[in-house]
Amino acid sequence: MSVENDAPTAHGETRAAGRKPRWTRYWPLVAVALALVLFYLSGLHKVITLDTIIREREALAAAVSENLALALIAYVALYIVAVAVSFPGASLLTILGGFLFGVVTGTVLTTVGATIGASVIFLAAKTSVGAVLRARAGPFAKRFAEGFEENAFNYLLSLRLVPLFPFWLVNVVPAMFRVSLGTYVAATALGIIPGVIAYTLLGSGLSGLIEAQEAANPGCAAAGTCEIDFGALITPQIVLAMVALSAAALVPVLAKRLRRQRSEVAS
Repeated sequence: MSVENDAPTAHGETRAAGRKPRWTRYWPLVAVALALVLFYLSGLHKVITLDTIIREREALAAAVSENLALALIAYVALYIVAVAVSFPGASLLTILGGFLFGVVTGTVLTTVGATIGASVIFLAAKTSVGAVLRARAGPFAKRFAEGFEENAFNYLLSLRLVPLFPFWLVNVVPAMFRVSLGTYVAATALGIIPGVIAYTLLGSGLSGLIEAQEAANPGCAAAGTCEIDFGALITPQIVLAMVALSAAALVPVLAKRLRRQRSEVAS
């Protein structure tokens, strides 16, 4: 990090040429905080629930049918905000995307929204407190630092594919290690696809589960008493497909480690 030299002023004092006030660096985090406050004040956290999706499914489907373009934009915008403010119910939005738009379109929309939302919080942290966090993280950051310094793309990709840490944490940690935006976006988009497909598939089968519940318990959807078991939609084929996707995405990571180990042995 370069530091600008102090230049003498007309009164013999020194100042940092072109240096901005320190507080200005925090405006991205302030913007995210304001978005978080507005998100909860608007009541969206109460609306995005499985019961609401089930109860309002016909109205939602009708809205998509009447104005598809607006529905696509609104869904992506909502997903961006939800991820940017680290809303814990983003998986429900993924299910909603599968229900409203189907597996293919829902997967594309969710991947775009989640990647943009994650990039927003990444940039906010990087431009505001990335250096401060890196300096004060201590031993906690060491395990991450080694991975990012070795190969930022492959390491971030593995963190996305293997959810050992919360999604919001993986959004922020790369900001501490000078990961470029291009690397961050590419690894995030590729790494979240298997999980997005899994939840989108659940959403695409939601109508069948609701119909089965309505047949057994008429009026349960409107009353919010339907007992939805997503486990009924998770077939061995789906599980195998998700494992195959994750394994395929991890091949470059494993191949690089294998080559490094061989070179170390040879030397």
